[in-house]
Amino acid sequence: MEKIGFTIGKFAPLHKGHQYLIETALKEMDKFYVIIYETEVIKIPIQTRAEWIKKLYTNVEIIYALNPPKQYGLDEKSVKIQMDYLMPIIQNLNCTHFYSSEKYGEKVANYLNIVDRRVDEERKVVPINATSIRENLEKNKENIEEFILKDIEKWEKTN
Repeated sequence: MEKIGFTIGKFAPLHKGHQYLIETALKEMDKFYVIIYETEVIKIPIQTRAEWIKKLYTNVEIIYALNPPKQYGLDEKSVKIQMDYLMPIIQNLNCTHFYSSEKYGEKVANYLNIVDRRVDEERKVVPINATSIRENLEKNKENIEEFILKDIEKWEKTN
């Protein structure tokens, strides 16, 4: 049976933790999808964030998640809202595994009845998250590829 995995995220910005997750998935899966959510937490457009991933991982399939719901959480109502949004996006992918480094991984995997593959949830291998980078880019720039850092700096100057 073919092993097909996916992950979801804003990748705002793509960082070494995301890369570790994607690289782990690529070693374990026959096919891997990255679903990139549109977001307002960073000014960089979804297309640019997708290009970052494709530049590093040419064998990853990218899917855009446009106009996602604003409600997040691990409560039943929030999970249902998110899954009702996600289902049409993934319905024909035949995924067997969901990759994440977050607690919501269990909710998504259980909802879909697929394997919950949590990667570095404790942030011990790569101790970083995108929120920390957005809050202090200078302090955390070693966790971002140089070409991504240049894009961020360019967008900050022009927007």
